[in-house]
Amino acid sequence: MQKIILLLAIITLNLTSAQTKKKQILLVGTFHYANPGLDVAKLNNFNIISEKSQKELEIMSDKIKKFGPDKIFVEWEFSKQADLDKLYNKNTDSLFKTNKNEITQLAIRTAKKLNHKKLYGMNLYTPFRYDSLMIAMEKANQKDLIEKNKVTTGNFEKNHNEKIAKSSLQEMMLYYNTKQAENENLQWYLEIANRAGNPDDFSGPSLVANWYKRNLYMYSLIQKLTESTDNKIMVLVGAGHAAIIRGFIEHDPTFEIVDLATVLK
Repeated sequence: MQKIILLLAIITLNLTSAQTKKKQILLVGTFHYANPGLDVAKLNNFNIISEKSQKELEIMSDKIKKFGPDKIFVEWEFSKQADLDKLYNKNTDSLFKTNKNEITQLAIRTAKKLNHKKLYGMNLYTPFRYDSLMIAMEKANQKDLIEKNKVTTGNFEKNHNEKIAKSSLQEMMLYYNTKQAENENLQWYLEIANRAGNPDDFSGPSLVANWYKRNLYMYSLIQKLTESTDNKIMVLVGAGHAAIIRGFIEHDPTFEIVDLATVLK
């Protein structure tokens, strides 16, 4: 009788453990390997197809493979999944030599090594009206805020471009996944953008709200597309997105974050 009770206790304990076990998310914030010039800051490009960078990408993707994500989510329009599928099925030898995007260079490279059938696009575009923000500042005669925005953007450009000149690819990736880098990305939205405009002009908060809305949409897709059989996933997004998505994950009992530094050590 005691053996039966003990067996039932063990089974109950295992079931409880299985139910409460969190899914692991390797959240990877990145700079854009092939900077399209769409961001406010004007950043120099990294030589991603150099022999050195390609070797680093092989090492990083091998280590992520060892971590073993069941799915990889990328910053690709959700409505254009068919185009992502076509890209994924192209010949990778030529693709790695011509397509500099981080989705190709890191996500596809890793997914192929894991024998995944596809990547999962989870981006949903929302307007980012930077011009309206600047007009609101000018109308409100916020000269100090305009200057602060100019200095903050200039410092971000300078720091990034200096790092590109002297850092390896892995060093750049590890930096963009530190608390310091995440805080720098978040700070601009609350310290500058949200203050923009006269008291009755909400251009600033509207821009910030749209940015958070976009990230919430993205996170919603991560939640919906992560199945019960997925124990580990990887999310590759711009560092600005990662800074906000990290906060969502930290308050979602379903998931736990695995830091890139832990995987790449």
